[in-house]
Amino acid sequence: MENERKLTIARAMAEAMAQEMRLDPTVFVMGEDIAQLGGVFGNTRGLADEFGTDRVRDTPISETGFISAAVGAAMDGMRPVVELMFVDFFGVCFDAIYNLMAKNIYFSGGNVRVPMVLMTSTGGGYSDAGQHSQCLYGSFAHLPGMKVVSPSNAYDAKGLMTAAIRDNSPVIYMFHKGLQGMGWLGTEAAANVHVPEDAYEVEIGKAAITREGTDVTIVSIAMGVHHALKAAKVLEAEGISAEVVDLRSLVPLDRDTVRASVRKTGRLIVVDEDYHSYGVSGEIIATVCEAGDITLKAAPRRIAYPDVPIPYARGMEQFCLPNPEKVAAAAREVCRTTVSA
Repeated sequence: MENERKLTIARAMAEAMAQEMRLDPTVFVMGEDIAQLGGVFGNTRGLADEFGTDRVRDTPISETGFISAAVGAAMDGMRPVVELMFVDFFGVCFDAIYNLMAKNIYFSGGNVRVPMVLMTSTGGGYSDAGQHSQCLYGSFAHLPGMKVVSPSNAYDAKGLMTAAIRDNSPVIYMFHKGLQGMGWLGTEAAANVHVPEDAYEVEIGKAAITREGTDVTIVSIAMGVHHALKAAKVLEAEGISAEVVDLRSLVPLDRDTVRASVRKTGRLIVVDEDYHSYGVSGEIIATVCEAGDITLKAAPRRIAYPDVPIPYARGMEQFCLPNPEKVAAAAREVCRTTVSA
């Protein structure tokens, strides 16, 4: 590609925020360690140097306080981007998120908008245990009033952040720690892709086909997309053609793209780093089954996190996490099986 400019997701997020802050003086950022440090995960690096600490504000360790403040600022005409450092911390500030941020537009009869972005890190694999390792996609997607996005690559990360900041609804922007490009975390190299310098939007609510195939559809989001792509490469050598769907957005959910893919392949696997029960994986399967006009050649399968608190011990955590080997094994199984008519 000519003039290829690969960025990490962290850099892409920071670039999107910077471009919107230059265009719109109502955009500001706040959270813990996001100014001088540039964010624990690098996604606000350089912003304080350019915009100063009035528009890039380090906050006390009081998630309820600064998220509530962001809600008030949004209702008063600002466009805050606020970071909840780990999604697991939602437990201490969920009233501010769901009873204020998500609902105030409804409580006001649509007269007061809440145009804010809540960005938060997800994902395990680092022995950070049960309070710093969850994804919780289903927890947020389940609750009406908020849009929910999660990018798998830097191009989508910038476009989704731009779209989220410009949106007049509250948006939960969930970034996976293993895709940020932070060396100390380890990273997925395939997440670092070409990112245009100019501002652009990736439509919230539109999935992407990241690999075309004919035998089985693998649906996922964020890190799970990379597990699916790696599995698809292995399966290709075995004569199995896997199509990979990157949801990119959970709310709105692009059910049409998922259904169209499964109509073609007749088989479905969902990869989800969130918990197995009551989550996104079940919703995707229901989406396909409820369509009524899709003939499945095998029962749908989901690769998800077991319904247990995430363990600290590395061996136990790795045993629980989705990975390409689990995805490939499920694909082999569904491609060997044919359901009776």
